[in-house]
Amino acid sequence: MTDLIAKTTIDNRLAAIVTPVIEDMGFELVRIRLMGGETKTLQIMAERPGGGIEVDECAKISTAVSAILDVEDPVSDNYNLEVSSPGIDRPLTRLKDFDTFEGYEARLETDEMVAGRKRFKGVLAGIEGTEVLINIEDRGEEITVGLEFDWLVDAKLVLTDELIKEMLKARKDAGVLNEDSFDEIETDPDSQED
Repeated sequence: MTDLIAKTTIDNRLAAIVTPVIEDMGFELVRIRLMGGETKTLQIMAERPGGGIEVDECAKISTAVSAILDVEDPVSDNYNLEVSSPGIDRPLTRLKDFDTFEGYEARLETDEMVAGRKRFKGVLAGIEGTEVLINIEDRGEEITVGLEFDWLVDAKLVLTDELIKEMLKARKDAGVLNEDSFDEIETDPDSQED
């Protein structure tokens, strides 16, 4: 099975170490990547089982994960730890993500050619067994393509106005977004253009 949460051998090893810690805190691991550079970055994306995560929760996960990584010491080089939410145009890494985000636009990539292509952009149509369904446009016609989850090497939501609006509404409905906490926008009447 393709693992979109952790792609490389070291990512899989890191996932095995940090997943129990993250789950014990009541969160789910969405993706983990050790990225190169002058100083490596260990990027961890996590969220609550129902979705969403706050900055202070990311900080708590970072502290807990740092402690276990200091003990296990799986990365010999120096690295920066970055814990974040998956974001609005999030990666889709688990089969359930394709069901959760049914109706939203996404980009999917397979490891081999399927119906003459590797890249698919369209509207998610849920799942059927282990297949991810996506409505795509093909020669001016909308068709539904089923892709085995194991075939996927990359998948993420496309940032659209509709997606942003829905995510903000969900945060507001969950009581996370409180419009009363925002400052009023002040305008300078002298700077108004005529």
